[in-house]
Amino acid sequence: MTVDFGRTAADYAAFRKAYPDRLYDRLAAAEVVPRRGCENALDLATGTGMIARALARRGWRVTGLDIAPEMAKTAAALAHAEGVAIDFRVAPAEDTGFPPRSFDLVTAFCCWHWFDRTRAAAEAHRILKTGGWLVVGAMDFFWEPGNVVDVSGTLIKRHNPAWKTDQLGFRMGWAEELPPDRFAILDRLDEPLQIAYTQDGWRGRIRASAGVSASMAPEIIPLFDREHEGLLREAYGDAVLAVPHRLYMFIARAL
Repeated sequence: MTVDFGRTAADYAAFRKAYPDRLYDRLAAAEVVPRRGCENALDLATGTGMIARALARRGWRVTGLDIAPEMAKTAAALAHAEGVAIDFRVAPAEDTGFPPRSFDLVTAFCCWHWFDRTRAAAEAHRILKTGGWLVVGAMDFFWEPGNVVDVSGTLIKRHNPAWKTDQLGFRMGWAEELPPDRFAILDRLDEPLQIAYTQDGWRGRIRASAGVSASMAPEIIPLFDREHEGLLREAYGDAVLAVPHRLYMFIARAL
């Protein structure tokens, strides 16, 4: 399946929900905080810059990197509108182009599964200062039979059979993939949460996913969206949706 997240930039910016404050509180508890001489952060596969902006608001000097020019352009516009200064660039996570030991913090959220993980980990180690942090995380839908994620996901599979959900989503086992001579695992987070979406908001969030706007033929997407709207109305009436998620993160330190 060919995936181009640049095609999803508008919906991604409008409908993806921000990470909760407790994620950043957990980083602070692990002393992943900016301070003099330790303040340069790189957000890999930054998308529309959600994590990058949150880090900038918390005092980091942030660079956001994405392989899709449309995402980087959207992220820059959102940062400008919010009044935060972030340097957005276009490059892959496996070959960032930055000099060695450039960053104190590298983050990768909802994206590690898209990378060549061996190369991405090696590149993160190369550009991190000794003692710097690699933080990998996600806020993933929680799929159970009959829930709203199942309703939407089953429809995606019908319209886009190439979408393989077993290849997507966060895996805590990625922490064990990091070379132990290069990274030490400091902390892990795995907890459930519910996120409220209006039905229009959930449709937009699903359009922004890899299985829909990023990979479906453009002429199919409106057909999918109309059918999705009908299924949601049939199943939930006019109700606001409580969508189950899991919040994941592990924090590693560069040796």
